[in-house]
Parts: sequence; structure tokens; C-alpha cells
Amino acid sequence: MSKPVYGKNAVQSRNVDKISSYIWALAIGFIVFLVWAPFQVGLFNGQQIDFEKPVYQSSLLSSLLLLVWVGLYFTKFRLEGQRDMLAVASLLLPATYALSLIGAASHYMAMNLLFVQSMYVAVFIIALYLLQQKQLNVVIQNAILAIAYFIVGFGLLNWLGSWKFAGGLVGWFSNTVRGDKYLDAVMTDSNGLRLTSIFQYANTYAAFLMAFLFVAVFALVRSKKWYGMLTHSFMLVPIIVSLLLTLSRGGLVMLPVVFILLLLFLKPAQQILWIIHLAISGLAALLVTNPLTTLGTELNTAYTSSAALKAWAYLIGASAVVAVLGWLIQRYIAPWLYGKLGSSESRKFTGMWIPLGSVIAVAIVAFLLIGTGLKSVLPDNIETRLENINFKQHSVLERFTFYKDAMKVVKDYPILGSGGGGWASLYEEYQNNPYISRQVHNFFLQYLIEVGIVGFIVFMGFIGYIFYKYIRAYLKRDKDEFNNGFFFYIIALSILVHSLLDFNMSYAFMGILVFIGLAGMGAVMDNNPLPQSWNKAGIRMGYMAVLTIGTVFLLFLSISYIGSSNAALKGKNLVSVSTSYEEIKTPLVKALDARPYHPEAALYLSTLDMQVFKQTQDEQYLAEASNVLTRALKDEPYNKNLLAQLASYYDLKGQPDMALAVYSDNAYKFNWDITWYESLINRAQTLAAAAAEQKDEAKKQEFITSGLDVYKHVVDGVEHLKTLPPEQLQGRPFSVTPAIALNVGKLQVISGQNDVAAATLKLGLSEDYSDTTNREVARWYLAALKKAGAAVDQPVYDKLVAADPAEAAAIEAIVNTQY
Repeated sequence: MSKPVYGKNAVQSRNVDKISSYIWALAIGFIVFLVWAPFQVGLFNGQQIDFEKPVYQSSLLSSLLLLVWVGLYFTKFRLEGQRDMLAVASLLLPATYALSLIGAASHYMAMNLLFVQSMYVAVFIIALYLLQQKQLNVVIQNAILAIAYFIVGFGLLNWLGSWKFAGGLVGWFSNTVRGDKYLDAVMTDSNGLRLTSIFQYANTYAAFLMAFLFVAVFALVRSKKWYGMLTHSFMLVPIIVSLLLTLSRGGLVMLPVVFILLLLFLKPAQQILWIIHLAISGLAALLVTNPLTTLGTELNTAYTSSAALKAWAYLIGASAVVAVLGWLIQRYIAPWLYGKLGSSESRKFTGMWIPLGSVIAVAIVAFLLIGTGLKSVLPDNIETRLENINFKQHSVLERFTFYKDAMKVVKDYPILGSGGGGWASLYEEYQNNPYISRQVHNFFLQYLIEVGIVGFIVFMGFIGYIFYKYIRAYLKRDKDEFNNGFFFYIIALSILVHSLLDFNMSYAFMGILVFIGLAGMGAVMDNNPLPQSWNKAGIRMGYMAVLTIGTVFLLFLSISYIGSSNAALKGKNLVSVSTSYEEIKTPLVKALDARPYHPEAALYLSTLDMQVFKQTQDEQYLAEASNVLTRALKDEPYNKNLLAQLASYYDLKGQPDMALAVYSDNAYKFNWDITWYESLINRAQTLAAAAAEQKDEAKKQEFITSGLDVYKHVVDGVEHLKTLPPEQLQGRPFSVTPAIALNVGKLQVISGQNDVAAATLKLGLSEDYSDTTNREVARWYLAALKKAGAAVDQPVYDKLVAADPAEAAAIEAIVNTQY
């Protein structure tokens, strides 16, 4: 009987096949794509015009690469094993996003996510087949490591003041370099300076660093060459220092979790080596982090060569020491450990003791760093962040709130989801308190919101199957460290685990790494044969035809979207520098020709038309503004800026009741936006006063009721916020503002509730009588008291009249007005 052509034997046979120059060209193109992608802000899907173009460019590039793959594998592709079935099943991922377009809350954001998911599938299919060939597997692993190490170095160059040099290295291909500087590679927030490198977001950079810290240790332990040992061990200190400089609590919390999960898959000798290398490099990093934090802060304020040289001396010196120690450990201690523990390698559960001990060790270290004075060896900002790691910390409580609110969205969009970007569009309707977070801070929940239960089952089934098949195969067979896929397993596991707490996957580069990781695991999993009937020419050709047609469609769509994005960005830039209507309008119209629902382009063009109408009173401009807004809102019904712009259109049209209806009908979408309620109540009061003047009692009562109902919602919201845990931040301000108190007080006066009006107006008073709003509040407050027959508030009256003597007559005018 002949040997089967799947599984381990299949991999071995592929390894001896000569790789054609065309396959090498595809691999090189794939690596070039991986070099380009991270320096476009990690391909952040930022849901704004400034971030969209790189997403479309990456979709274009990945589509081109996939078409090359189709050309090379068109005659070679066979549905013989489960591995081949993964390539087919992967198409279901973008298909679920396409389905979610049916009920998408934002067509604009949903299309962006469709591009991203399609790119992931292209990357997965290409990597799945390239990584089955040993030479290419090794080359791609080394390329990914080199890119990761460069990103770490790039971040530290920015931290230590060499931002111009760093910007020069990537400025020729990165859209994020402005004025020779990569924007926000180092950012400042309430915690001080934070290192973000390419991502402009510290927590995602921490997730990236965590993944490649473990990849570097793995690469070090498996290295057979002295230069490999020195390189990987040298990079451990820069990675750990960078991780600490992100000030990411999530990174520090998830680091030991992922570490212990990975230890479970290692043999005892490997486990010990990992712990030794991480302990040595961690200690060295802690010793230099304090001076590097201080010097980095100085260098980001004012660059001096002496401070820079001192900082680099600390970093390179510590890294060099760790590199030498790492080489010595691998050269002398590692062989001894393998010899001593060789007999226990095959014993069941032997590898469990060290991870269990590591849990205890991690707990002890955490206690020492958080609960004792040992944390004082750390820089003040890192010490503060460690002290704040607890379940009552505001960011933890806020995340729990996000998750509860996310499930409310799922309940209303259960089957197909709310489309890509669903949370960003809908969260203000479902939020428990007025936080601002266009991300759920949990990738899996965000995925569930976007594609519903159907899409979520498809996704979890896909990645769950790969993890299951890989782990099962990994535990059963003994392969060399370059071919066992563990390199890719580390990347996928680390990023996905950290994504339980953050929105790393909103950076498409992180998603690319995850799908390469999944492909690397799939390339070495047990490749059990499929039924022979699956391998019929019709099915194979059908798959290739669907893949080709879909890819070509996305290719041309990407080109169209890139043109639209360029035009929209040009129009946006012209708005601030040009006074020519036609010059500004032309690119905006071009952008909307391809995507009439583009929110920012629609907003800019409608604003432009409305401004010209104010100058010319030509109705055609107002009509065009209406058309643009109506068309955009058809696909973007939750876009707050477009809705406010529509209300402004009705104001110009002389239809204030329609403008009020826009605010009133859409108030439920922005439950905690106090500015929305301020405007709504102000409009209701203005219309109620006009109706009272016209003796239209029905309209007057309608507008009074509208305004007072909204006021009750605000008051109820203020009371609800008092129930939040004291450690949890409420988010945006939400209270009875002076403007609300003034307009509600006016409504209550108009309705004859003078005593109630006085109490409401008093809530809006302040001591600043130079402020016109405060004087108006005081005026109506004093008038309401007088109308109610109550005693005058003499201190307020004296201060108001002292600020403006004419206020005395104004008060009497209100008192004498009959509503």
C-alpha cells in the first residue's frame, strides 16, 4: 500500500520540491506588503477620512497578490485535505460582512470592514500555501521578525529624540510622516509620555510587543547559530523597555496570562530556558527603564546629543550584556538541561509543574511590585500605573460597562449584526453613561455586534477549528522548531488574548499578523483527506472562479475608493485655504459620485452650499445641500453631524419646526449628549414662545410638552449617574446646564408654572454676572419669583442690576407679558 500524500509526509514532500521563481516573486511581494503596511498607522480603521486611504490601498495590494496566487495555483489547487478546505472556508468571513450590509447602521463603515476582512482572507490564503514550503516558511518567519525588530527600534528612536532620523527612514513610503516626523509615535496623556511607535495607540503597541517578546524568546531558544542567539537575546531588553514605556496596564496584566498559556506547550527544558531568559532580560530592562524614562522625557522636550548618547549607552549596554548572557546560556546551559531532562520529556503532565510554579511566581512578583515598596525602583509614571491595577479601577469598570452595553446592541441586531462599525454608530443609543468610546475594547464582542450570531459562529468555528487541529497535531508529533508552527501560534494567540481587553484588531496590520499566524498553524496541522467527491474539477474550478471574480471586483472597487478618498481629502484640505466655490466643490462631488454616503464629504459639500446660499439667497444651493444630506443620511442614519446639518438646512429654509423634529426624532440615538438636548430644548422654547405670541394654544402646548419631556430625561439621567461606582468616571459632562435651566424655566413660565420655573432657573445661576447667559437666567429667575408672588431674591437682584441697570426694566417686561 502506498503512503498517504497528506499530513507529515505531504509537508516533507513539499519541502524537497524546487520552488519556482514565480513563487519566490510572490513571497517577496508578500514580504514587501508586510514592510509597507505597519507604517500606515498600522492600517488603523479609524472610521475617518484621514485613515481610510491606506485601508483601500492595502485591499488593492492584497487583491493583486491574491490574483498572482490564483494564476500560480490555478492548475495546482486540489481539494484533497482539510488544509485545502480552510482556503475555501475562509471565504465565509467576508461573506458574513457582505450579508451584514443589509441592515448596516453605517454603510460607510461597513464597507471599510468588508475591505479589511477581504484583505485578511487574501493574506490567509497566500500565507497558507507559501508556508507549507520549508524554505519560504523560514524566510517569512525571519522577515516578520526583522520587521518587528525594526518597529521596536523605530519606536525607541522616537522616544530618544531621533524622530527626524526615524521619519527619514520611512517617510518615502509612509503617509504618516509629516515634516520629517512620524506623527504621535510618542504621545502625551494624563499619565505623561507614552510610547506608541507606529500605532499612535499605546495599548495596541503593548499587545504587539507582548507577542514579539515571546516570539523573540522562542527564536532565541531554537537558534543553532551564534549570530541568531546574539540577535534575539539582544532584542529582549529593547522590547521589554518599550513595553514598560507604553504604560499599558492591559499589557502588563495579559503578559503573564499569555506566558503561562505558552509554557504549557513547551517541554520542561524549554520552559526553564524561557524563564531564565525572560528573568535576566526583565531585570536588565528594569534597571535601565528609570534613566531611559527621564532621558526620554528630556529629549522629547529639547534634544541634546549628550542626553541622547547617554540614553543609547544605557540601552545598548544592557542589551549587549543580555545578548552575551543569552548566548552563554544557549551554548552551555541549554545542552546540559536537555541532557538532564531528556528522560522526562515524554512523561505525561511533566510540563505542567513549571507553569503551575510560574503562576505562583507571577503572583509573588505582582505582589512585590504592586503591594510593597519594591515598586519604587520604577519610574513614577510606571509606578502609578501599577498601583492602579485593580478591579475597581475606572478603566476596568468602564470596560465592563462597554461589554454590558454591547450585549444590548446584540439583542437588537442578533442574526446578521449591525454591519462593520456597528458599535461606533450605535453605542450612544445603548450606553449606560456618557462615555466616549467608538470601540468596544473587546474584539470578539465587537465582531459579534458587527456580523451577528451567524457571522460570529462562522468566525469562531473557523479559528477554533484551526487552533484545535494545530494543538492536537502539535502535541502528537515531534518536529523541528522551524517547522512546528509554534512561531505563528505565539503571534495569533498573544494578539487574540490581548484583544479580549482592547481593540487591537481595529489596526488591520495586527489582524494581518493574526491571519498569518492562523495560516502558519494551518500549514502544519494534520491534513486528513477529504472525500474524493470533493476534489471534482467542477468544484475546484468553481472555487477558483468565485475567488477570481470576487478579487477582481474588490480590485476595481478599491481603485474607485482610492480615487474617492483622494478627492475627499483634497476637498477637505481646500476648505481651509480656498475661497473658490468651484475649486472646493469639484473634488467633493467626485468623492460623492463613487460614495454618495461618504459622511465627511457630504458634510463639507452641504456646508459649502449652505454658505453660498446665505450669501446669494439662490435656492439652487439649498436644494443641492438637501439632496446631498438626504442621500447620505439614507445610508448613515446615525451620523450626528449630518443630522445636525439637516436641522441647519431647515433653519435656512425657514422651517424651524422641521429642524426641531430632526432633533426630537433622533434624540434616542444620542442618549447622553447634553449639547443635543440643549439645542432641542432651546428650539422647543423658541417655538413655544412664537406659538404663544400667535395665540396658537395647540402648538404652544405641543412645544412645551416636547421641551419639558426632554428636561425630565436629563434630570433622570443626572440621578442615574449618581448610582455609578465612585471609582468609575461618568465620561462627558451631563447635567442641567445654565442654557437648559434658562430655556426650561422659560417654558415653565410660558405654561404658567412660575414657582416651578423659579426653582429650575435657580439651578442655572452662577456668580459671574459679566456672562450674558447668567444675566438672562437671573432676569427670568427674578421675573418668575415676582410672577409667582414670592419674595424677591435681593442678593441676586442687586448683583444683576449692578452689572447692568437696564435689567430692572427687562424683569418688569417679562412680568407684564401674558402667555
